[in-house]
Amino acid sequence: MKTNVIVTIDDVRAVGLCVNGTRTWFARHDLDFRAFLREGCDADTLLATGDAMAQRVVEHARNQSSQREQG
Repeated sequence: MKTNVIVTIDDVRAVGLCVNGTRTWFARHDLDFRAFLREGCDADTLLATGDAMAQRVVEHARNQSSQREQG
């Protein structure tokens, strides 16, 4: 069973995406960017967009979460 992963702006930056582009992306997908900055966003919500960049960020966040659980 996969754990619920929360993606943060740090995950976005870690894969080389910029904050301004992320803000635009959130607006395009009708997601709340300010809430994302405050609380992060559930990985499943981002994956539901079907966007390749979202998949890349979620993969990174899941890898980081898995490493924290193992270490």
